[in-house]
Amino acid sequence: MCTGGFSTSHLCGIFETRESELVSMDELAFKFAVNNINRNKTLIPNTTLTYDIQRINLFDGFEASRRVCDQLALGVVAVFGPSHSSSVSAVQSICNALEVPHIQTRWKHPSVDNKDTFFINLYPEYTAIARAILDVVTFFKWRKLTVVYEDSTGLMRMQELIKAPAKFNLKIKIRQLTPGNQDARPLLKELKKDKEFFILFDCSYRMASELLKQLSSMGMMTEYYHFFFTTLDLFALDLEPYRYSGVNMTGFRLLNVDDPWVASTMDKWAMERLQGPKQESGLMDGIMTTDAALMYDAVFMVAVASQRATQMTVSSLQCHRHKPWRFGPRFMNLFKEAQWNGLTGHIVLNKTDGLRRDFDLDIISLKEDGTARGIVEGGSRLTKRWIKIAVWNSYRGMNLTEKSSRDKNNNVTDSLANRTLIVTTILENPYVMQKKSDKELIGNDRFEGYCLDLLKELSNILGFTYEVRLVADGKYGAQNDKGEWNGMVRELIDHVADLAVAPLTITYVREKVIDFSKPFMTLGISILYRKPNGTNPGVFSFLNPLSPDIWMYVLLACTGVSCVLFVIARFTPYEWYNPHPCNPSSTLIQNNFTLLNSFWFGVGALMRQGSELMPKALSTRIVGGIWWFFTLIIISSYTANLAAFLTVERMDAPIDSADDLAKQTRIEYGAVRDGSTMTFFKKSKISTYEKMWAFMSSRKNTALVKNNREGITRVLTTDYAMLMESTSIEYISQRNCNLTQIGGLIDSKGYGVGTPIGSPYRDKVTIAILQLQEEGKLHMMKEKWWRGNGCPEEDNKEANALGVENIGGIFIVLAAGLVLSVFVAIGEFIYKARRNADIEECVSFSALMEELGISLQCYKGIRVRLRPHSGARTACILCQPKRTAKRKGARWDSST
Repeated sequence: MCTGGFSTSHLCGIFETRESELVSMDELAFKFAVNNINRNKTLIPNTTLTYDIQRINLFDGFEASRRVCDQLALGVVAVFGPSHSSSVSAVQSICNALEVPHIQTRWKHPSVDNKDTFFINLYPEYTAIARAILDVVTFFKWRKLTVVYEDSTGLMRMQELIKAPAKFNLKIKIRQLTPGNQDARPLLKELKKDKEFFILFDCSYRMASELLKQLSSMGMMTEYYHFFFTTLDLFALDLEPYRYSGVNMTGFRLLNVDDPWVASTMDKWAMERLQGPKQESGLMDGIMTTDAALMYDAVFMVAVASQRATQMTVSSLQCHRHKPWRFGPRFMNLFKEAQWNGLTGHIVLNKTDGLRRDFDLDIISLKEDGTARGIVEGGSRLTKRWIKIAVWNSYRGMNLTEKSSRDKNNNVTDSLANRTLIVTTILENPYVMQKKSDKELIGNDRFEGYCLDLLKELSNILGFTYEVRLVADGKYGAQNDKGEWNGMVRELIDHVADLAVAPLTITYVREKVIDFSKPFMTLGISILYRKPNGTNPGVFSFLNPLSPDIWMYVLLACTGVSCVLFVIARFTPYEWYNPHPCNPSSTLIQNNFTLLNSFWFGVGALMRQGSELMPKALSTRIVGGIWWFFTLIIISSYTANLAAFLTVERMDAPIDSADDLAKQTRIEYGAVRDGSTMTFFKKSKISTYEKMWAFMSSRKNTALVKNNREGITRVLTTDYAMLMESTSIEYISQRNCNLTQIGGLIDSKGYGVGTPIGSPYRDKVTIAILQLQEEGKLHMMKEKWWRGNGCPEEDNKEANALGVENIGGIFIVLAAGLVLSVFVAIGEFIYKARRNADIEECVSFSALMEELGISLQCYKGIRVRLRPHSGARTACILCQPKRTAKRKGARWDSST
């Protein structure tokens, strides 16, 4: 014994060997650590480590017990190993009884009533690993996950994740690998069939190496899959065969490779291993595994505790006597208090249960294109294939690294550079067309069109190459009653293609099974139909400029004005005149506005010809003037509209909108089968569109067509209306003048580039499309392919008949003028009567009324002039009988 600590610390190592191994990795790490400590006297200057190694077979707990008893009899300060659970329990019970520290470096699930007070495990505590797994799944925002575990201990490590769905809206499927069977291809085949793209594997690194080989043989090592391995040795696997597969692979790493001392130690380890026996297949040559690193750190922890162990001695212990080591509890406390910055980071043990709790885990991921990028500060070969995207701490949780954030922002096109993508498309003018050439064309040169130009621009921006393939069944993609998809959508779901660049409409049901980029073109559904036949002008087409209502109102106005003019002309005294101006004493007076003449005056003005009759009184002139104004507007409007009606061919369209289609059954209509237009009507809840879908579904064999070309042919040859995208209608109508678009847009939607769900290409394609849009290249491409010879534009638009809403105001003006003339005539009559009364002083009110009655009742325009009665204030007003009138319009005076 030495006052500064154990002068010589004897260690016991019990290691299990497999049939394929001569020496286990733990044993090599144990020897490597002891030799390094003894060579480096500055680390523990007063202590020398000695060891004795015992090798046992797997699952041999009895042999493990016998060997540990033999070693305890020689006197040891700590026992290392074994690693298998059955052997661990046997050795642990002996160490507890004799109070000798038992050190483990493998994962072990502690029991609820853990009484292993002399047990120390440097492997990260299991509940912390469970939280780390959940944090990684949350970090990637996965909503659907399949957990594949190797043995029952995997379910213990997954407990935090299994409880997560209720909180994180996560769907989890749990599958187990067949125990004792490394062939997992039947299970992988089911996962591939079920489209499980996010898979978590909880298994050893040996099984992980086999799984990677089988995943590659199953065609699952692609960029659409994301594999998460919980083993801490993922970094040590030989991934050179999958370097350029583009697969997403994530795992944990406990080794602190950023530390130069760690990198140097691992390089020394690698040099020794390369000179020694060959390592297990699946690992990189000379790589140090996590278990080896933990064993190395455990030996150093014992050395640190031994340096601090003063006034202690090691004694021989006998298993059958049950007499414990009296310094065991004290040395155990020193061990738990020791701290060490080892290969696996800073080591701190919990003083209660001896488990490691405060530790860091690097979250590592393969670069997106599988090439060498990552952390190279340590110079270790293992860092060249991985990128550290985050660091997870058992207390602080996830923390993204600055390097990974910078790389994520700056390397937008890395995953697409130098890749060849399979592009599915469909023949559709002008998006994708067969190129006409005298020479035989192969590959992408066979096609041309808008989508090919778009692909070329995307390729120039993102740096990928592509191979264009036509969809096998010639369909866009729709879901049948069984929920199965076809067309381009099916090829994306099955990963037959990487991109779908075509007039593929972004819809709700498609978005659930594939991903879309931002739309590169916006459009809507409209109706393609033949241009309506023109109607030749009829015999009475001259009546078309005015509606029938206006013609009726004009005739009524003419009749009404004539009658009003007749009454006012009889009423006003200024329309009566002496037909014999040379004979002032003549008793005859005359009025030209008889009922027939009044009608003639109105008709003459309406026909813009006038008449020999001219009103003299102000009231009648008001009637005449307002009537002339009325006829001016009517005739001018009629003349202006007549030219259009006689020169423009009238179009007789049987339908003007989707409502017109829905209300009739004579004209058949439909859409492309299994296209987005058909799906729109099938899923629509609007009554009009539901009615239209009922019509189309009842006539599926005739209403629904295979493609747009078949539909266009039917529109031209039969009475058929085609429901299709407005952009296609615009292209077709530019090249076929017999076709036109009917009505406006029924809906609004867009075309997007389709990708398999979860594809890493979707965001990059979206960024490229936005760039093309801002540069105006999308518009220029559309102008290039949509511009056609065009159809001759019509010089005149179709004229509409003028209605009351167009010229109804003139009737209001006419009515107002008639009312005004009536009031003026009354004023004139009253004025004249008063004047006569002042002169003749023989006209009473009754005489006035009688005069008015005579004016209205006389058969012809002849009456007698009022004469004052001698000696009386009354006047006798007589109407000359018809037989006494010698001449029309004459009247005479009569004295009583």
